[in-house]
Amino acid sequence: MTVLVTFLGYLGLGAAAGTMAGLFGVGGGLIIVPALVFAFGFQGIDGAVTMHLAVGTSLATILVTGTSSAWAHYQRGSIRREWFLSLLPGLMLGAVAGVFVAGALSGGRLGTLFGVFVVLMALRMALGIGPKAGRAAPGRLAMGLAGGVIGGVSALFGIGGGTLCVPWLSRCGASMTQAVGTSAACGLPIALFGALTFIVVGWGHPALPAGATGFVMWPAFLGIVVASVPFARLGVRLAHVLSPRVLRLAFAALLLTVGLRFLF
Repeated sequence: MTVLVTFLGYLGLGAAAGTMAGLFGVGGGLIIVPALVFAFGFQGIDGAVTMHLAVGTSLATILVTGTSSAWAHYQRGSIRREWFLSLLPGLMLGAVAGVFVAGALSGGRLGTLFGVFVVLMALRMALGIGPKAGRAAPGRLAMGLAGGVIGGVSALFGIGGGTLCVPWLSRCGASMTQAVGTSAACGLPIALFGALTFIVVGWGHPALPAGATGFVMWPAFLGIVVASVPFARLGVRLAHVLSPRVLRLAFAALLLTVGLRFLF
């Protein structure tokens, strides 16, 4: 497989991930990770590193693609600065810890855990279970611990953090706009510390393919970043045409299929 054909494949993956992220209103990690696992396997990359490469590369792309979203929320004043700063130490430490947990797992076990996580997300979406609003804002210690859990789980599975951060902030009394905006900001330290730690943990692994630095595959990173942003706008346009209920159920079915594929 030539370098050009491989890169075109990554562009296609980025376009698909961006479209589905815009269409279904979720971060790209739940889409990018399984797609990269398939792509790496198709290229004949050693199965011992495909899952770790997919997660690490996903986090690296989130650092770039999530910046524009976080900046837009910042300009609109929808980021709760004090909550973000309270979560930040936990997010950073949790992201590093989550990567070390991933590094200690075999590719098969990490894939199984990812499958369980995706199936749970699919059931949550299919049942329409959303974040419950609350009023009590916890102290800095509780925020720090929550940040550790959010950062750890997000880095372990290569997602931006919104899946866990939005429900938590909603329970803390944030409006949905504030929860989404603050969550977008929280995704950046998770992605940064997670991707850097994946590079360190995977450094020098004998099964790494050409183009990888640790567990980050740069050709895939570049292709996804270039294509995902403009195609996300296409997904948003499609989302305004199609039925929200149909979209939710369709994405839940997609996630369920992906999750079961990792489990069986």
